[in-house]
Amino acid sequence: MKVESKKILVVDDEDKIVEVVKSYLENSGYSVFAVFNGIQALEMYEKVNPSLIILDLMLPDVSGEEILKTIRKRSSVPIIMLTAKVEEEDILKGLDIGADDYVTKPFSPRQLIARVGALLRRACGDTVPLSGVLSFNDGALIIDTLGYEVRKGQNVVSLTPVEYKLLLTMVKYPSKVFTREELITLVLGEDFEGYDRTIDTHIKNLRQKIEDDSKHPQYILTVHGVGYRFGGD
Repeated sequence: MKVESKKILVVDDEDKIVEVVKSYLENSGYSVFAVFNGIQALEMYEKVNPSLIILDLMLPDVSGEEILKTIRKRSSVPIIMLTAKVEEEDILKGLDIGADDYVTKPFSPRQLIARVGALLRRACGDTVPLSGVLSFNDGALIIDTLGYEVRKGQNVVSLTPVEYKLLLTMVKYPSKVFTREELITLVLGEDFEGYDRTIDTHIKNLRQKIEDDSKHPQYILTVHGVGYRFGGD
């Protein structure tokens, strides 16, 4: 993968933050497109089709949450949210509406660049394919690992990179019960620093997309007091 081919959209209304982030990203070989409000963000997103978006949640016109919801209706592009909100519930809310990762302000630019690289690797499907096509529950759920596509019945399911890797990780070891800590390491990376409930939010989002009834799941099962396992057959 050539890093210089990856386009990053940076959305933040603070000039100094944009300047620093842009500099670090460009020094790492990325092509950077910077905007300072929500309207510009949507316009630039449509124009450049970025490989990843770094999105501040507190923008002067349209909130970052609304931008996130709008983009998620159109695309599963990886999104890292920048937030000055450090409360766990605020962060989980951002993940719940579709962010893949988050960085709280103030932050280390080097840490942000590491997060960008890790998320892009997940988006490129760095999980080793198990086989061409995996079918579960008599074709009710199909995972095409070569085409990077998940289908529920006849419908293609749009998963974020984190959701896709989470699903594939659990499918790879169908009888294994994963703890939250194991899933965080395998899916989000060993350098992830954040709340362990983050993985619960990604699990909830994944269930809502692939289960017929997310409250009574068939595929992503909870093992109380331990963690989660894959239940498809």
